[in-house]
Amino acid sequence: MKTIRRLIYAEVLKSVAFVALGFLSLFFFFDFVDELQSIASPDSLGYGAPQALLYVALLIPSHLYELLPIAVLIGTIFVMARLAQSSEFTILRTSGLGPWRALRTLLLLGAAFVVLTFAVGDYVAPVTDRAAQLLKARYQGPLALIGNTGAWLKERQGDTSFAVNVVSMGRNGILKDPRILEFDGQGFLVSQTSAPGATVDRGHWTLINAERQLYETRGPGAPRIVRTTVPVLEWPTSLSNEMVSVALLRPERMRTLDLFDYIRHLDANGQTAQRYEIEFWRKVFYPLSCLVMIVLALPFAYLHFRQTGIATYMFGGVMIGISFFLLNNVFGYLGNLGNWWPWITAAAPGLIYSVMSLGAFTWLVLRR
Repeated sequence: MKTIRRLIYAEVLKSVAFVALGFLSLFFFFDFVDELQSIASPDSLGYGAPQALLYVALLIPSHLYELLPIAVLIGTIFVMARLAQSSEFTILRTSGLGPWRALRTLLLLGAAFVVLTFAVGDYVAPVTDRAAQLLKARYQGPLALIGNTGAWLKERQGDTSFAVNVVSMGRNGILKDPRILEFDGQGFLVSQTSAPGATVDRGHWTLINAERQLYETRGPGAPRIVRTTVPVLEWPTSLSNEMVSVALLRPERMRTLDLFDYIRHLDANGQTAQRYEIEFWRKVFYPLSCLVMIVLALPFAYLHFRQTGIATYMFGGVMIGISFFLLNNVFGYLGNLGNWWPWITAAAPGLIYSVMSLGAFTWLVLRR
């Protein structure tokens, strides 16, 4: 069995690596072509071909995270179909590789791909994505601009609540044009603090050249606004740099732990977190899709290729894999619109295709 496992693992790893390399090469080329417009732009001072190549290279881990499951599917289908076409899998079956033992063998390999996908998506891709965005901000100005108003966050400290607005994030994580609105326990506006920029440290924000407007409208005397300017203002808050990044950037580009912290922050401040909860569970279940792809590929080893060529079966397998990812995205939108349970929304496509593939595998084994 060790020899059989080494044979199958080596073939699958080589095929998956070849497919992933081919896809990454295509995405690298397309991304670089898209960056040619930025190179020629007069607003991109100093942003040339070397910077564009570096930016595109930093996007590779994100593409690898997105492409790993489909690469696992195509690579495994190719190996299983080729072994069946050459009758090698039949020889392996007569050597003791029973159906359920074959399934366990491939699931063990799939578990390794699950760990790899999780590591790339949760540790490598967020770091390289952030570095890529900061590289662009260095030459093209602020990044992560959302509409005309930026991102809004909420913070509660005792009876006092704060509404925080951040327009964008610049190089080195500096927040551009932050604005902090303070409300008392009855919902009346107490003060407004704005600054050209702010840095985020653990437990507080440092606002540079902050302008503070204090609204004295509820006491005796005529209402008035007191304006003060503070060169350096420390504002204590639990809003971390990662939370601001989640609000500014796409949530699927963030680490799972950062999303979880942001969801707890939203719940603590009475804000809806449905979208981020769905994305959190999708990030939890997405690496497990490698196991689904492995299970989808195994029935191809029990097919015969006398009348139909291997290319037809591979095309059908690839279409099945693409339909899985389409269903995964559709369930995400439907779950957000229908207010479904987030973990069911994220897990349903994988469960559906796992049951279908296991049913096909069982039927082929009983039939053959």
